[in-house]
Amino acid sequence: MSLEVDICGVKFKNPVIGASGTFGFAREFEEYIDINRLGGVSSKGLTLRKNPGNPGIRIHETPSGIMNSIGLQNPGIDYFIENDLPFMLAKDFVTLANLGGHSIEDYVKGARLLDKTDLKMIELNISCPNVKEGGMAFGTDPKKMAEVVSKVREVTKKILIVKLSPNVGKIGDFAKIAADNGADGLSLINTVNALAINIRQRKPIFANKTAGLSGPAIKPIALRMVNEVSKAVDLPIIGMGGIMNYEDAIEFIMAGATAIQVGTANFTNIDSMIEIIDGIEKFMQEEGIKDLSEITNII
Repeated sequence: MSLEVDICGVKFKNPVIGASGTFGFAREFEEYIDINRLGGVSSKGLTLRKNPGNPGIRIHETPSGIMNSIGLQNPGIDYFIENDLPFMLAKDFVTLANLGGHSIEDYVKGARLLDKTDLKMIELNISCPNVKEGGMAFGTDPKKMAEVVSKVREVTKKILIVKLSPNVGKIGDFAKIAADNGADGLSLINTVNALAINIRQRKPIFANKTAGLSGPAIKPIALRMVNEVSKAVDLPIIGMGGIMNYEDAIEFIMAGATAIQVGTANFTNIDSMIEIIDGIEKFMQEEGIKDLSEITNII
């Protein structure tokens, strides 16, 4: 029996990856769990320059989930390469660098810097607002999405995993755009655009009005989208969105995901990813499954 999965030739010892933005740069969790048991970790979202993030409230609990408006707070790519990447690469998991940007130029410059490192994978976060085009996210504009993916593809030989936004009409169409413009794989879904209101103050909770919803509330949406994308393109998929336990993880694998990312669960149960790994292994033993490929994309 093997929990190992292969994404574009890169071997993960198991399919469980710490999701970007929820697991820092892994060192933040090292004193609490054995991070070397994880299959992978996706870094906090990185931008070309240091970013202080959004003002005001950044996290707000909702029934069955949380909303966040962090605003890509991060130390910048140069700092990451010098200070955080060596720590991550020294650990026994696959490191993905999550790359964000607010212009095509930012993405390209960031990808060039990451291309010079020993990283194997870049996770391209195209849910960032395009500040030069009125703030619409790259991932919800077909032409801009095609442009950013193709431009990044031109400047890096790293395996390129494009992270899809759920805030679109037909996500399968956007998966095809990513595939046609050089994506090696896809990850989905990013957070769902949502609104919360303070009725006493009679205004939105968040300074930016809307924020990203994650957690169990979005799992059925994420599952449906992963399954749609698995039928639309022939690329490996990293699935995420409300995965709280091993049963959720198995559902995503059956829906079409080769691997999964765990995010919000880390805030409610610090051992969640370890428990998911153990749960998947026990499930495979009970069901007589020798390799996860036997149940991948069977829906």
